[in-house]
Amino acid sequence: MDVLAHNSLKSMELDHKDGDPYKLATKRLINKVAVVTGGSRGIGGATAKLLAEHGAHVIIADVLDELGTSLANSINGLFVHCDVSVESDVEAAIQLAITWKGKLDILFNNAGIGDIGGSITTLDMKRVSKLVEVNINGVVHGIKHAARAMILGGNGGSIISSSSTAAIMGGLGSHAYTLTKEAILGLTRSSSCELGTYGIRVNCVLPHAVLSDMLVDAYRSFKQDFTTEEIRQTVSENGSLLRGRCGMVEDVAEAVLFLASEQSGFITGHNLVIDGGYTSSSINMTFIYREKKS
Repeated sequence: MDVLAHNSLKSMELDHKDGDPYKLATKRLINKVAVVTGGSRGIGGATAKLLAEHGAHVIIADVLDELGTSLANSINGLFVHCDVSVESDVEAAIQLAITWKGKLDILFNNAGIGDIGGSITTLDMKRVSKLVEVNINGVVHGIKHAARAMILGGNGGSIISSSSTAAIMGGLGSHAYTLTKEAILGLTRSSSCELGTYGIRVNCVLPHAVLSDMLVDAYRSFKQDFTTEEIRQTVSENGSLLRGRCGMVEDVAEAVLFLASEQSGFITGHNLVIDGGYTSSSINMTFIYREKKS
């Protein structure tokens, strides 16, 4: 090992005395500070864990106090009760990061709710308003207050929001849910235009048919006795081009990690689709690729 490499590893060892310097060298987010809304379980929980594994100090902001506190303790992070539809709750979560570690580097706007569906002709506008409050306003609150903190910090940052493939392809979500997830794409683009001046990157992830609590609940709203394994099999067979492969919360977490890290340092205003190719191609005519029998 040359002197430069030795000194680099030695420096990391001094900064992280309880860690293996060789493992630390592979971590992407050492000493970064992250807030994950809706981080108690599912995609948010998997992401909170992964960010912490890569060296980040993570704050879980959620309404699920018991689950969130337990997970935060397990990753040496913090938990704060946060209803993203309430702007002051989101502002407090961001401020907690500043109080705790003096900065904010990463925000994952993950909190969101689903919808039971139904015809556009009988749409319950109170239900639509509730989805807008959480799925749209919650993201606006997050970007607004994270941007303020990152601008003051002067070191850039990464803001990532969770949208859905329902935003880019019809028939994948209810009318109200689709409306809210589509809005996130526009907000991502407009925010990236303004905030790029400060070195702040703004992107979003679009999961599809990921085996999460929300997906299971959606399937069970049509058939109550659907087992998780049955749902996994259904999605694996019909929900992607990768037959036998179901999207998992860890797949989305890896995408968020990429967008949060310097590996994506020249990517902003981007919608990263995690769908096993479902929205890019159709499998209905794959017979045309088969060799013709003579």
